[in-house]
Amino acid sequence: MPVDPITTITAGAPVLPRVEQVGILVDDLDRAIAETSMVFPASRWRGYRYGPENVRDLRYRGEPSRLSFWVVLSDTDPQIEYIQPIDGPSIYTEWLERRGLGVHHIGVFTKDLDGDVARLTGSGMTVCQSGHGYGLDGDGGFAYFDTASTLGVILELIAIPARRRPPDREWIVERR
Repeated sequence: MPVDPITTITAGAPVLPRVEQVGILVDDLDRAIAETSMVFPASRWRGYRYGPENVRDLRYRGEPSRLSFWVVLSDTDPQIEYIQPIDGPSIYTEWLERRGLGVHHIGVFTKDLDGDVARLTGSGMTVCQSGHGYGLDGDGGFAYFDTASTLGVILELIAIPARRRPPDREWIVERR
C-alpha cells in the first residue's frame, strides 16, 4: 500500500518556541562527558549541584521537596544537559526506575515562566517538578511537565537567571 509522502496536520499556533535543551539522565558524569566529547563539539561543561540549599521552593509532585541532583550543561546549541540524581524522590528517580538511563526531557527557555506554566496547565498539562530561585539574585526557575505519555519525554520550561552562581565543577575538552 503506497504511503502519501506529504501529510497535512491542522494545529493551532505553537505555545512554545524551539527546543533549546536535551536533558539526559546519567549515572557517571565524567564518563558521559568523555564519551559525548568524542561525538559532539562541546568544549566546556559547567556542573551545578542543586538542592534545598541553593534552589528555593523545590517541589516534587506538588509537594515541597528536599531532592538534590547534579546538572551539567554543555556549550552546544541545542544545549546538552546531563542530570545525575543525588538524593530524594524526584522525576529523575521515577524515570530511572521505569525507563533507565538516557534521554529524559526536552527543554525550552522562557522569559515568562509563570505565564507559560499557566498556559500549559490551562491546556491540561501537569507540573510534576519545579524549582525557583537558583540565580544569584533569587531569580531563575524551572518547571517540568508530565508529557511522557504524549511526547515520549518530559517537557521542561527554563527561566535562566540573570546571574548564575559559579559552577561547582567544570570540564574543559582539549582537542587533538
